[in-house]
Formats: sequence, C-alpha cells, structure tokens
Amino acid sequence: MDETLFTSQPIQWLAEDNEIVPANTLDWLLELGSMTKRFEQYSQQVTVVPYLERYVSQEMLSEEEAQSLPNSRRYWVREVVMYGDGIPWLLGRTIIPDETLTDDDQQLVNIGRMPLGRYLFSRDSLTRDYIHIGSCANRWVRRSRLRLSDKPLLLTEIFLPESPAYR
Repeated sequence: MDETLFTSQPIQWLAEDNEIVPANTLDWLLELGSMTKRFEQYSQQVTVVPYLERYVSQEMLSEEEAQSLPNSRRYWVREVVMYGDGIPWLLGRTIIPDETLTDDDQQLVNIGRMPLGRYLFSRDSLTRDYIHIGSCANRWVRRSRLRLSDKPLLLTEIFLPESPAYR
C-alpha cells in the first residue's frame, strides 16, 4: 500500500523474554485495557484522525499480517493518528477480515474519528489472543490479535516520540 502511514522499515519483533524495553515503556506496551483510556489519563482530549480507511485484498497485507488472520476475500484496513491534546502520540493500523464484520460489528467500517478502543472496549465479547512487542525506526511497537465474539482482528500500534509511553 503506497499511501500507508506505516514505515517501509520492517518491525523487529522481540522475544518474550527480551529485557531491553525500559520498564515504564513496557508497562504501556503490555496494557491490556483500552489505550484510549490510558492516554486520556495524560491529556485533556484524545482525538483520532483517520488517514486510510478501505477494503484491501490479502495480497495487500504484509506476510506477517496475512499469517495472523484467517483467509478472507477482503479485509477492512484503517490507519489513524491518535493525538493527545493535539500532539501525535500513536499510529494505529487495524486489519479486520470481512467475516469479522457481522451483525453490530459492521459498524467498525464507519467509526470515523472515534478511537477504536472506545468501540472495542464497550463490547462484552472482546478478548485478546496476544501482544507482540517490537521496535521500528527507534519507536516501540505492539501488535495484538483481538477477538470480537470470537472473530479476529489485528491491531498494530506505533508509539510516536511525544507519547507518554516514553516518559
């Protein structure tokens, strides 16, 4: 995808027992709750600006992304910049197989400027399979496979330099 927010530099995923992540940042990377709510503790206003929202074929996903999700005829991709008080704190990339977008969860393609966490964590049926931690261009990254009513979606978050995760 040419217009992606995500860098062309590869993400270096770390082993689970890797000890190079500073403790305060690790706490952010392993956050099990809503990152939106966590950011709200450090700002007056958290906002999201969508950069990319569209359906793509499996060929447009990275190999890692495709391996993390079931085969689907198409995937909804949403990339956003999340701001705390107008300062960019996070890049988010969500990939949702078409089969996940059933019933009420079809709303995910129309959430616009709503933070994803605000939608996801309002659902009783949300679970998380894993969190992988990595780095890319001197920034910390995490990837989670989440499930809504046992249907998967993949969320990758790159913490930008001004994020409170680095304080």
